[in-house]
Amino acid sequence: MPPIYYHEGKFPPEKLDWERLIPLIGPANAAVARYDGILSVIPNATVLLSPLTTQEAVLSSRIEGTQATMGEVLEYEAEGESDKLSYERQADINEILNYRKALRVAENLLKKLPLCQRVVKEAHRVLMTGVRGQGKSPGEYRKISNWIGPPGCSMEEARFVPLSADKLPVAMSVWEKYLHANAPDRLVQLAIIHAEFEALHPFLDGNGRLGRMLIPLFMNQSGMITSPMFYISAYLEAHRDEYYERLMRVSSEGAWAEWCIFFLKAVHCQANDNQQKARDILTLYEQMKTKFVDLTHSQYAILALDWIFERPIFKSTDFVQSAGIPQPTAFRILNILKRNDILRELRPGKGRTAAILMFGELLNIAEGYNAF
Repeated sequence: MPPIYYHEGKFPPEKLDWERLIPLIGPANAAVARYDGILSVIPNATVLLSPLTTQEAVLSSRIEGTQATMGEVLEYEAEGESDKLSYERQADINEILNYRKALRVAENLLKKLPLCQRVVKEAHRVLMTGVRGQGKSPGEYRKISNWIGPPGCSMEEARFVPLSADKLPVAMSVWEKYLHANAPDRLVQLAIIHAEFEALHPFLDGNGRLGRMLIPLFMNQSGMITSPMFYISAYLEAHRDEYYERLMRVSSEGAWAEWCIFFLKAVHCQANDNQQKARDILTLYEQMKTKFVDLTHSQYAILALDWIFERPIFKSTDFVQSAGIPQPTAFRILNILKRNDILRELRPGKGRTAAILMFGELLNIAEGYNAF
């Protein structure tokens, strides 16, 4: 089959089949609003929902072919290195950690800038620094053609050929203008923004992950959610073939409405899932607040709880050194939490090697099943 070529001159779409979209728009927006209701009442959501942010980074990267799990990522981060993991798996993990860093950098930039090409380029620079693909011009639009298909294929053998590099600067300016345009519905606008970014494929590598990262950033900036914490990749990973097929058909058939229908369903499903997980995490936090205080009888109980929520797999020495708790008290709190099965040892301490501890109940909520 000949490759599909980018839909030049057909963005943004002149017409959409609103009759087919309207029945999905209301429920999707309502689900996002319910999720934001939970998000807005979570104290320090960045801390409490950090496992969900890590899970999003894992799943968005998995769509691109990485294999690392959330547990491996957090354990690797706690240890600082690992001789148990292959080079490939460590490379996977570093890409996932970069995803989280890039999202944080973009989030901070949006405190003083609108969502724009500068933010996109800076997020890409962080995403690609020091990992596979770092030689592919981090933070710069590609200067050469690229195409999507089997490894090593020629352009003629490709599945999809994005816009030529010389036309990218103008096309990205049109894309940026549409980011800030008034639209009948923000979620439909976001669906079109995401599809266009993926079709343009402006960078030599990292386009898929960056395009998905733009989803919570746009939702936050347009006022749909109070923090840029929306986790959509579980649905996209579970429906990966349809995800790619719908994006391709935008260029091959002008099937914008079909793509928007798929996207609205993804948002609706994940808004409900995000809401349930956020509520479960908030419930767990409130239960643990009481439990930590009752068990430790310490003025540092909540400080310890917040620290562990942000790092549900950690090295015991890191807690002692950086939680801001006097050392004897920190050791005492860890021992109490282990005795009461709140923390479990992933790896016991031995000699000068610190124990790796895990707060499994929180991780299981993020995973959606009893993985730990």
